[in-house]
Amino acid sequence: MQVYLPIAEVSVNALLILGMGGLVGFLSGLFGVGGGFLMTPLLIFIGIPPAVAVGTQANQLVAASVSGMLAHLRRGNVDLKMGLVLLAGSVIGSVLGVRLFSLLQLLGQIDLAINLFYLLFLGSVGALMLVESLRSMLRRRRSPGQRRKLHKHGWFLGLPFKTRFPKSRLYISALAPIAIGALGGFLTAIMGIGGGFILVPAMIYLLGMPASLVAGTSLFQIIFTTALVCFLQALQNQTVDVLLALLLLAGGVIGAQFGTHASGRLRGDQARALLATLVLIICIKVGFDLIGTPADLFTVAMRRGG
Repeated sequence: MQVYLPIAEVSVNALLILGMGGLVGFLSGLFGVGGGFLMTPLLIFIGIPPAVAVGTQANQLVAASVSGMLAHLRRGNVDLKMGLVLLAGSVIGSVLGVRLFSLLQLLGQIDLAINLFYLLFLGSVGALMLVESLRSMLRRRRSPGQRRKLHKHGWFLGLPFKTRFPKSRLYISALAPIAIGALGGFLTAIMGIGGGFILVPAMIYLLGMPASLVAGTSLFQIIFTTALVCFLQALQNQTVDVLLALLLLAGGVIGAQFGTHASGRLRGDQARALLATLVLIICIKVGFDLIGTPADLFTVAMRRGG
């Protein structure tokens, strides 16, 4: 069942797009991430132009995040105050990211920039998450009854504007979650991701939030960040394909519900290890495409006029 995407200017299999949306929605509910780290490169792999993949992917993230967040909200697993502070930072990061995206697109370097950002950021975070989760599982086996703190109180938590977050039982500087949110918003604009792969470990290890609140709070912030990025991308860069977005939305909403129900069956270290493995697999594929021989070879020949 082939459909033509007017903005992307390619034909794709609609059932394949629906399946991809469902898979990413499942991961969104399971891990509390937007799933863009997987969807954007998958769209690129099937022939969608990188700029359109980034701009359109934000639509799917909104739907999948809403679906997953509502399920967490019903369970009381969302810190709304923390989510709003994260959102304040993400708005700043999103605006700056879209500006940089426009500049790179004008220079004709956006495709290369997207691939390099994926390789560097996802590779670094994925490797660190995998090492930490494996260490955590080894400690659990050696000392089953021993509990260890997941974070250390850094100096940045004691910066000015200290605020209480009763739901998370924290009293920290609001500047810390604002900075984390800004980074997430910037990456959403440049890479078409929800920023959850940065937010989730940062909220656990840097802010010290309870693991039970991290997924729902992350999704709450991702909803508004991705909606803003989608609007700005459509307004400034015209890289949002509505038909592609609708197909991704349909699959994402359904998949997120299944993922949320499955999230309670995995321990935190197991979920982080699985997420890190997926991230690294995507990075390997992106890296191979950067250095490998293109499938379509072409040359540009210049002829002198005589």
